[in-house]
Amino acid sequence: MRDVLEASSLTGARVLAGDTGLDRVVQRLNVMEVPDILPWVKPHELLLTTGYPLRHYPSSLVDLVRDLDERGLAALAVKPHRYLDGLPADVLAEADRRGFPIIEVTAEIGFDDILNDVLSALLHRQASVLARSDEVHRALVGVVLEGGDLSDLAAELTRIFGGPVVVTTPDGRVIAGADALPDLQSTGCFDPTGRFRVDEEPTGVRPHSGGFHTTVPVVAGRIDHGRIVAFSASPLDAADVYSLERAATVAALAVTKQLAIDAVEGKYRADFLRDLLTGRVEDVPTAVAHARTLGWDVERPLVAVVAELDPAHETGTVPELRPVQERFATAWQSVVRWRDARAPVVNFNQEVVVLLGLPGPHASADMIERAVNDLVRQVVGDGGGGRRSFSLGISRPALTAQELPRAYEQARKAVRIGRRLHGDGARASFDRLGVHRLLSLIPDTSELRGFVEEVLGELAADTPENADLRRTLAVLLETNCTVAEAARRLHFHYNTLRYRITKLEKLVGPFTDDAALRLDLALALRVLEIRGL
Repeated sequence: MRDVLEASSLTGARVLAGDTGLDRVVQRLNVMEVPDILPWVKPHELLLTTGYPLRHYPSSLVDLVRDLDERGLAALAVKPHRYLDGLPADVLAEADRRGFPIIEVTAEIGFDDILNDVLSALLHRQASVLARSDEVHRALVGVVLEGGDLSDLAAELTRIFGGPVVVTTPDGRVIAGADALPDLQSTGCFDPTGRFRVDEEPTGVRPHSGGFHTTVPVVAGRIDHGRIVAFSASPLDAADVYSLERAATVAALAVTKQLAIDAVEGKYRADFLRDLLTGRVEDVPTAVAHARTLGWDVERPLVAVVAELDPAHETGTVPELRPVQERFATAWQSVVRWRDARAPVVNFNQEVVVLLGLPGPHASADMIERAVNDLVRQVVGDGGGGRRSFSLGISRPALTAQELPRAYEQARKAVRIGRRLHGDGARASFDRLGVHRLLSLIPDTSELRGFVEEVLGELAADTPENADLRRTLAVLLETNCTVAEAARRLHFHYNTLRYRITKLEKLVGPFTDDAALRLDLALALRVLEIRGL
């Protein structure tokens, strides 16, 4: 609107109110000839009026300003004094409050002059936008046809727009233009892991500390492939934004091309690693040498990590997300690559398998869990969009390639047992499964239920009182029936706990004197921890 006021036909025009909205975009013009104009107005319109339709209802101007603003109009231009003596103060106050510009046009200027002048400027601007975007489009298509990837596209866009440009995944991971990240962290657009805050950064032009950034989606075939984010010292104009949207189309072409290549290579790599991890490879040294040609080092201490998405119904949006499992695998590949570039990361349809290098053959379980938890934190990020909960299992260290099948099976078992014990989002280490490893080998859940009911009797019933008593029993067993220690842990008075012990022994038997019964009770309580039993 600020540019429109510079047109020669609007010489002498005054901004009566709403001057904070002069940056509103004008895309069309309209003339108000009837009082009920609202059904015929459109967003980004400059509405012209002599006030004739409102001459009998000047009080309705406040409602008109409100309705025009809510419909997204750019401004209202009024030619007063012929039909309206002036605009009431409450109308101007409402316009100021909303930042909705009201312009006073001089009586000598005809609306046809304004229409002709402004429409000519709009058409000229649109022609410039198309020419600029076409130039950008040809340059980027040339990059792709010459074999360039997303990094090359980001570099070309940086040259064209004069500021850093990054390309991200749908959940904000930077996949091109990452060299600029150290300088962009101060903008507040990225989380501490370097991920663009997709949830907090909708598409369009937005300010940040020290400048502006423009975000456009990368979409192909109704599938969301990520974002292009351009940073600049001043807001990009309409021509630049349109050019950036055209660039997103070219980026989508590069993404789909790379996805097709990755799919073929990924299947080949996954098939090879699956054979190695399932023990189908007879000549392990040859397989190790072949893994080296793929950039993997499996001849060192490794730990197997298996990550599985938790069951859920994917609602989907428009544009739709890429297949969930595919995005999940890409996230792990991106994160692990920075920590251990020689670590295999493959997608096995229902699970992602990582063979993570260890600092040495004697790495402790705590060291391993800390390293894996750090990866999990980066995969999850700070809650950006497009991610789903997952469960994870960690094996014991495999010191040689021959031990990898055993480690893989341990990690898979840890995922399965961890989810049964703790539900979705479980993190389980094979070394810490304890007796649950043995319990998981019993396929007949009815047999386990029968054992629990036989040992616990009435205490097995699922009631709040029984749950409280089972908690007391568990603490007593953990403290080897030391009443003073158990009372301290449970925050009970000594006599209160003695009373509870008497009650428990009436339900399950004299466990304080019977070691075999204590073992059965401990096992029954462990079985009850298995979810869905």
